Amino acid sequence: MPELQDDVLSRVRRSLGRTTTSTTPPVPPVITEHITRLVHSDIGLPELFARRADENKMHPEMAYPEEVAQKVVDLLKAKGLHKVALPDSPFLEKLGIPAKLREAGLDVKLWSQLTLDSSYEVDAGVTDVTFAVAETGSLVIRASATHGRAISLVPPVHIAIVEPKNCVADLIDLMAILGKQGVGSNVTIISGPSKTADIEGALVIGVHGPGEVYTFILQ
Repeated sequence: MPELQDDVLSRVRRSLGRTTTSTTPPVPPVITEHITRLVHSDIGLPELFARRADENKMHPEMAYPEEVAQKVVDLLKAKGLHKVALPDSPFLEKLGIPAKLREAGLDVKLWSQLTLDSSYEVDAGVTDVTFAVAETGSLVIRASATHGRAISLVPPVHIAIVEPKNCVADLIDLMAILGKQGVGSNVTIISGPSKTADIEGALVIGVHGPGEVYTFILQ
């Protein structure tokens, strides 16, 4: 197997006109920002994110911090969802979301109380997010010991709470930040409900992850 790999790499090098293995990594091209960037200001990023998230079928809704917990409860009850998973998040605790869900009679489990197997029994995951990309309407979640990636990837419904200060203009800004901060064990970028068209080109929603995504953007 290593011999086959070496043969393939040798053919690639020859096709690129190289006779030896590169000893230094290639220098990335200079980005012409006025051409590649479509978002040129940090003003209005939450509103732009909301428009793009709506296009991605992530049902964005603006909410005040003092009302978002009740809005999450109302959404879960309206959809008949009972078992809910949350990360061990000081931010969600500050918003009163875990307490409000328990007060409403919902079965709430924090990440520290879950196993990977039990996460498949959950109806919905409610999370905060690390970043929100305005240009693409994408949620960015960095996995950690207190915030397992299964919470946003396994349950059929994902509800995300977005802080305006966590909005970034575009993927260029996101990658620059992650390059400095590191990605940890995993970074997930979510741009709508799970989709696949692998079978006969027919689009199917929710096969490999949540079939519904909802976002509450704090104001």
